[in-house]
Amino acid sequence: MKAILNVIWLLLCGLWLAIGYVLAGIVCCILIITIPFGIASFRMASYALWPFGRTVVRKPNAGAMSMIGNVIWIVLAGWWLAIGHIAAGIAMCITIIGIPLGIASFKMVPISLLPLGAQIVSTDAPITAGYAAPQTY
Repeated sequence: MKAILNVIWLLLCGLWLAIGYVLAGIVCCILIITIPFGIASFRMASYALWPFGRTVVRKPNAGAMSMIGNVIWIVLAGWWLAIGHIAAGIAMCITIIGIPLGIASFKMVPISLLPLGAQIVSTDAPITAGYAAPQTY
């Protein structure tokens, strides 16, 4: 079921949202000081492409620099990306079939606003003390 939802998501809005994250990441990587934002944006782009079966876990020891970085991120790019998720979620919720996709889009709003200090993990991975266990394939 996750694979079917991911394919539908990718075709309807995942590709466009991921392009937005990649563009934000490229802009952030052009400036040397904002490279951490660019790396976080590229992580979120992969999450926006294939969200079902993955979740976001906040790191409990993220620290003050993460908080300061998140405030800067909200001002520079976070609110644009959050608006994109909200618009996509509203558009998806218009149809009954799209409601799960709209809910997934709304769940991405917090990570689009506060990406630093968060980790994207598989829902199948056991979570211990706020961190995901490493995946073994």
